[in-house]
Amino acid sequence: MHVPDGFIDAPTSAVTGVVAAGALAVSLRGARRELDERTAPLAGLVAAFIFAVQMLNFPVAAGTSGHLLGGALAAILVGPYTAVLCVSVVLLMQGVLFADGGLTALGVNITDMAIVTTVVAYAVFKGLLAVLPRSRRSITAASFVAALLSVPAAAVVFTLIYAIGGTTDVSIAKVATAMIGVHVLIGIGEAVITSLTVAAVVAVRPDLVYGARGLRQKLQLRVNGELVDAPDAAPAPAAARTSRRTLWITGLVTSLVLAGFVSFYASANPDGLEKVAHDKGIDKRTQPHHSSDSPLADYGVKDVANARLSGGLAGVIGVGVTAVAGSAVFWAVRRRRDHDASPANTNTNTSV
Repeated sequence: MHVPDGFIDAPTSAVTGVVAAGALAVSLRGARRELDERTAPLAGLVAAFIFAVQMLNFPVAAGTSGHLLGGALAAILVGPYTAVLCVSVVLLMQGVLFADGGLTALGVNITDMAIVTTVVAYAVFKGLLAVLPRSRRSITAASFVAALLSVPAAAVVFTLIYAIGGTTDVSIAKVATAMIGVHVLIGIGEAVITSLTVAAVVAVRPDLVYGARGLRQKLQLRVNGELVDAPDAAPAPAAARTSRRTLWITGLVTSLVLAGFVSFYASANPDGLEKVAHDKGIDKRTQPHHSSDSPLADYGVKDVANARLSGGLAGVIGVGVTAVAGSAVFWAVRRRRDHDASPANTNTNTSV
């Protein structure tokens, strides 16, 4: 789904850039309400994990592969505003360091992959939780459906953007059919990865999962030798089984292993957008990437001849850089929240 330079004309790219900038500004303010001292470190980890899993292309059809977009996963784990920032950090690192996704198309990619997937996924997730029992199974099921629908939604939005500013004369109806069809299949993979990851985190630290806030376990009392549920008026909070540090280290190590080792075995087939672009002639005016001379371009380390070692090192570097960049952003956002909530700042605002 990474749109390269040349697919979309300059005016449309500029408009989507303005949309993306506005959404990021809103997200920075909204993330202040979502992040605290417990969840801010998790947000940086989520960005690194999304980067790692996006390197794992999985086959979805003959000659086509797909990979995680990550908007649904981030929205459920750390909140919708923070999710937009998470995916945007990943897209920026990929475009600047790895020549993946055009720089002039960065606004298109943020709009499509960060904003659309997050908004659609979180809206579906919250809608389902409103009618489902408030349980861990419901959160997992809602995560699956939300992630599944977010991917074809992004395909639809790309088609609309291309209909407005596409640089080649192709049948939009055929592009839409091909894009939506293949991305429904990719959405299934997205849904599996998202639901499994959310379920794993909820199982050990439900208190850190934004979408699981308010989740309660029934307090059980022993009455006449039997366990019975306590009245609903006195629920007990879900217990944490793993420390935050352990969770963070486990997540980081998992991300490093996925990007540094497992990614070597990922599908080499073109992803959904690349395949459709080639088949329908969208890629006729693709431009060379501005970061094509980066030492990490195409997810390899320059001058390292061994393909496995080169790709593995690039993946490890990418996870590390994304974790640092993401953590810096979210640390700054949290600091800003703490500053706004400080007594001195509150007194100043009150006096004004």
